Amino acid sequence: MSCIQATKAEKEVTKAPIKIEIDPAKRLDELSLRMVSYLEDIPLDSTEIPRTYEKGKLVGTKSKSWTSGFFPGLLWNLYDYSKKHELKDAAIKWQSFVEKEKYDGGTHDLGFKVYCPFGNAYEITGDEMYRDVFVTAAKTLITRYDENIKALRSWDHHADVWQYPVIIDNMMNLEMLFETTIETGDSIYHNIAEQHALTTLQNHFRDDHSSYHVVSYDTLSAKIEMKNTHQGFSHESAWSRGQAWGLYGYAVAYKYTGRKEFLAQANNIADYIFSHPNLPADLIPYWDYNAPDIPNEPRDVSAAAVTASGLFALSKLVDNTKREKYRNLANELLSNLSKEEYQLNVAPFFLKHSVGSIPGKFEVDAPIIYSEYYYVEALKRSLESKSL
Repeated sequence: MSCIQATKAEKEVTKAPIKIEIDPAKRLDELSLRMVSYLEDIPLDSTEIPRTYEKGKLVGTKSKSWTSGFFPGLLWNLYDYSKKHELKDAAIKWQSFVEKEKYDGGTHDLGFKVYCPFGNAYEITGDEMYRDVFVTAAKTLITRYDENIKALRSWDHHADVWQYPVIIDNMMNLEMLFETTIETGDSIYHNIAEQHALTTLQNHFRDDHSSYHVVSYDTLSAKIEMKNTHQGFSHESAWSRGQAWGLYGYAVAYKYTGRKEFLAQANNIADYIFSHPNLPADLIPYWDYNAPDIPNEPRDVSAAAVTASGLFALSKLVDNTKREKYRNLANELLSNLSKEEYQLNVAPFFLKHSVGSIPGKFEVDAPIIYSEYYYVEALKRSLESKSL
């Protein structure tokens, strides 16, 4: 069980949603123009794909990193809204460095790396060469599925610690598999994604619907060997970005499968997040809901951005009462993220105060590229929700 248990009453969203009037179109206009100007300050370099900003300079990464797809994906999202050709041209150039990752069978992160840029590119342009890239990545990803364990292996590293680790983040890589079945007609991708979500649902969550970060399985018996964390405060704590991955991931899983238990879990995670006694008044969570020195702990803007985007996705799948509640909460998150205390104007970032890994001692209280990706995605979804 987690360090702080929710009572039965707390399992409802107790923080009354406040209807915040945010103008996502105005914000997207501003960010699109800013990104066009940013491009001049970011040299095209396959080994320096933007990731974070440290000690006064942009820090990039190679395509091998799990974050490599977020910057071109961000550019596609801004182009989709603004239709500024500079953003499309830059997206194509930056994603070209990532394309080879469709063959990387050593990671579960192909959805992040490949689907974020190429899935967006295909949806926006309809060009089948982009479709073919993520279909190839999906073929690579399913080689990591174990029929006995019934889940996709997340990591190959730390073999001395975990035999077969599965992390909550992996829920975010399933959309690419679901879409590949739609595009190819081959049900294997859908079936593996659905089963992975079922296995995760069974084994990753506590009674209060908070999630463990890592669940590892014995490779011979397929039984659970341990449940712990790699990025949270403790094995029994609730790492905030992990809760956001779960919310978003189960909304996606329900969208493609129609399984009511997936929808119920997405709702349960939302209830857990927004009824948690350690959630700050502005809804931007601390890096872990059970961190030991609250309120002096760092916030994690990336968790807030993922949560906001996930809430908009979830709002399209629920009844009218929950729909309004989730949209109001997501817009309140966006409104608060747009306040000066969270804003940054350093190429190519819009937000500060994210956390990569406190246990790993990197990207602590920093801008991180995936925060920008989900922030802009959430702004687009906010705009779309106003027309529904």
